[in-house]
Amino acid sequence: MDIKICGLKTDEAVAAALAGGATHIGFIFFHKSPRNLEPEEAGRLRQAARGKAAAVAVTVDADDAFLDHIVEAMQPDMLQLHGKETPERVAEVKARYALPVMKAFSVSSVADLEKIGPYRGIADRFLFDAKPPKGSELPGGNGVSFDWKILNALPAQTDYLLSGGLNAENVGDAIRLANPPGLDISSGVESAPGVKDTALIEAFFRAARA
Repeated sequence: MDIKICGLKTDEAVAAALAGGATHIGFIFFHKSPRNLEPEEAGRLRQAARGKAAAVAVTVDADDAFLDHIVEAMQPDMLQLHGKETPERVAEVKARYALPVMKAFSVSSVADLEKIGPYRGIADRFLFDAKPPKGSELPGGNGVSFDWKILNALPAQTDYLLSGGLNAENVGDAIRLANPPGLDISSGVESAPGVKDTALIEAFFRAARA
């Protein structure tokens, strides 16, 4: 099962994610997020993951100029689009950068899963996150979860990461209820918004393996 530790900002957090066996590490480029960082810094941090884990650039409705900057400075292995990008926009981004694209969706019911239909065959992978709480300016990283059982309604072979409100205490439930191909965690391994805790990262991997 793939595990992505997202919103990394320090060498220590990257090292803990890689030591735990992360298959993906994520860097966030969204100025409203406490996990936001500069593309150049992400480019430096991602060097440690080369040959070990895929480095993912996470953006929210970014324009071409910003994506050009990110791709040049960071050299990501994958792009994650966490905004309201249309299927046409996802196809444009894939064509422009020749990189795999993961499209994120906010879900709370089975009906929300139907939104992925037009993206099938375009996005390389999906990410399902909980809908943001009322008033939140962040599309993800809010520390809230959804009813994981709804993911069982997805067609077999749907490749996705389960995200939203995961932590060491509930990851076993998430795996048991949804049996996802992958997991994505950010706030669940933080001691404060945007501050990754290496002990919490280690605990998450122990719980996921158990």
